[in-house]
Formats: sequence, C-alpha cells, structure tokens
Amino acid sequence: MIHSSAKIHPTALVEEGAIIGEDVVIGPFCIVEGSVEIKARTVLKSHVVVRGDTVIGEDNEIYQFATIGEVNQDLKYKGEATKTIVGNANRIREHVTIHRGTIQGGGVTRIGNNNLLMINVHVAHDCKIKNNCILANNATLAGHVELDDFVIVGGMSAIHQFVVVGAHVMLGGGSMVSQDVPPYVMAQGNHARPFGVNLEGLKRRGFDKPTMHAIRNVYKMIYRSGKTLEEIIPEIEQIAETDSAISFFTDFFKRSTRGIIR
Repeated sequence: MIHSSAKIHPTALVEEGAIIGEDVVIGPFCIVEGSVEIKARTVLKSHVVVRGDTVIGEDNEIYQFATIGEVNQDLKYKGEATKTIVGNANRIREHVTIHRGTIQGGGVTRIGNNNLLMINVHVAHDCKIKNNCILANNATLAGHVELDDFVIVGGMSAIHQFVVVGAHVMLGGGSMVSQDVPPYVMAQGNHARPFGVNLEGLKRRGFDKPTMHAIRNVYKMIYRSGKTLEEIIPEIEQIAETDSAISFFTDFFKRSTRGIIR
C-alpha cells in the first residue's frame, strides 16, 4: 500500500506488499522489497536498499548506498524470519549497513530515535542502539552490541560482540572495545581504557554540578577504590535510591556480562 502523497522516482523499485506512508520520498534507483514499512516523511535519497521484515519510522533521512534489513553475516543464520526496526528522526549517511537480527539473538536489530550514523557505519545483527547516539565514520558494531542513550562512538572504532556501552559514554576515535563500558565514561585505545568522566558532554546536556560530582564519585569507587565490583555495586544501588542519574549504573551492571574496561 502506497500513500497517495508519497513521491517515488520512476527508477525506484517498490515491491507489492510494501507499506509506504504519507509524504515519504523514495529517490532514484532505490529498492524496497516485500514486507517493508516506511512511515511518514522519511526520505530515501537514492540507491538505498531496504529488505526483509523491516520497519522504518517517521522523519528519517537515509542517504545513498545505505542498506537496511539485509541478510546478516552470522553463519548460523538460515533465513529465519527476523526483523530490523528503525525509529524516528534518524540520519543514516552514505554506505551505512544495518543487518537484520537472528533467532539466537532475539530476532530484532533495533535503532531508536534521533541518532546519527555517519558514512560507512556497520550495525550487525541483534544490535540495540537507543536514542541520541552518534556513530562517526567507519564505526563498526559486532553482533548483539547495546548502545544506551547519548553514546558517541569515534571514527574507525570497533566494538566486540555482546558489549554493553552505558549512557553518555564517549569513545575516542580508533578505539577497540572488547569489554563493557560503564555510563558517563570517556574511553579510548586498543584495547579501550577509561580516562575519566565525560563531563563536557554532561554539561552540554544540562547536568548540574551536584549530579556531576555524584557521578565522578561513583567513577572513583569503580576505578580507584581498590574494591571489587561485588563490593561496590550494593553501595552504588544505595546512592541510586536518592539520585536518579546514578540509576544508569545499576541498570548497566544488571546487563553487563563481559566485565568492564580497566
């Protein structure tokens, strides 16, 4: 079903069964296959390929030669019915690849809202990117990676499969991330190491001084107290009861399975 207000270039191929919403623009030489749904005001510039069971939300800009919902590169994948879901108001730049999920990983690759994926970014199967993230040129996410809100991944960086990156993290360019990264941390290197709290990012997002002070204290507990995580986590949970910003740490540690960067 194609909405009457949608603009589809004569050279684009839109298969029967696709759902194209109000004021969607599908530019030259795009391919939209099968059970794809593209919602209102999303723009496919040109040469964009969207395949599989894929839903793309409203107000997205998708640039030339991007591929969304393609068969993933997991050798276990045998064509099972899995999904790709993209939220609203994302900018997906040239040559970005976003692959569909696997049964083993929950079946969905999911992108949230207001994210910027720069040129040549790769998002592998079963990744979950939340909201307001920036992935710079040539950043690569292996399968099952999770990025929480406001994560920045520097150019030429790679993140190992199953890694969890907490909210408001800043990963410097060229980082190789093989373990989980706690919220609010700045990290860089091969392998990535912590270099303090992302204070500049927090200032830009309106965090006040007492909150930033509390976050820095938790960082010191994790990295400078000499205690184990088993000793520290109950203390962090107690602080989080009165400071909502610290609850990002408690949520992170519930999901962290690979150990944290050191």
